Amino acid sequence: VQLVESGGGLVQPGGSLKLSCVASGFTFSTAPMSWFRQAPGKEYEFVATITGSGGLPHYTDSVKGRFVNSKDYAKNTLYLQMNNLLPEDTAVYYCKYENTWGQGTQVTVSS
Repeated sequence: VQLVESGGGLVQPGGSLKLSCVASGFTFSTAPMSWFRQAPGKEYEFVATITGSGGLPHYTDSVKGRFVNSKDYAKNTLYLQMNNLLPEDTAVYYCKYENTWGQGTQVTVSS
């Protein structure tokens, strides 16, 4: 099982980023997957999850209405579209499947 994230970067408040997580080694089409993040000096925080079929996404309250979690089955890729980013969204973002985590991608929101 392997998860490889990309798409992080530096963005101004109010901007957007789209994170990608390319998955391999398991049946992506039926796998529930999640995003977590860790801000400097803080614990890991759940961000979003999506069922194997891609339905019923669930989000932590602080990102509802701003983030969208989706799957591209043709590319075995999980996405996290992040809009209207806030400084408090600054963190390393990780995708997760069962006990496997990706390497993380840094998102920094700053003017």
